[in-house]
Amino acid sequence: MESEREKHKHHFRQRCLKRLREESRQGAYAKDRKVLAKLYDLIQKKRADTIMLYLPLKTEVNLYPLIRRLRREGKEIYVPFMEGKSFRLVKYRYPLRTKRFGIKEPNISTQYRKKQIDIAVVPIVGMDRTYRRVGFGKGMYDRFFEKETENIETTVFVARTLCFSKTVVTDDYDVKADLLIVP
Repeated sequence: MESEREKHKHHFRQRCLKRLREESRQGAYAKDRKVLAKLYDLIQKKRADTIMLYLPLKTEVNLYPLIRRLRREGKEIYVPFMEGKSFRLVKYRYPLRTKRFGIKEPNISTQYRKKQIDIAVVPIVGMDRTYRRVGFGKGMYDRFFEKETENIETTVFVARTLCFSKTVVTDDYDVKADLLIVP
């Protein structure tokens, strides 16, 4: 049986997804540029060399320009590679292929990953007052962070628009941010 919090979280997620789809129809390029500029400044300020990024869906901030720039600068870029109900990080490399949920990822990689991630950039659908993430509802980031939190120095949430709940809709296991970047 679904709890009141789960119902509230579900309705909040649906409202946020609708808003994100609307926000992504117009002005997405300009919004993304603002977020990418702030992200790049943060990466420079923290002197981050090992960075976890994601390969975006249409409603998420497009990180591809940032990925290209950071790769040219010799940064180590890791992205999620889905495995079952979670993912592991693999080095960003070509070719990319489309998998479940329309998510792109590199081919499977056995390349060694440094244990420590300087900055992890995580897309959000919404967030509540505890600075915890509401995502698409699959729990993949939650499962990953449960195992890797101690290896991640800074977690940054990004979105084209902030969908914020003043009431607590998340659970203790939901990913928590150190920073939020929105246009």
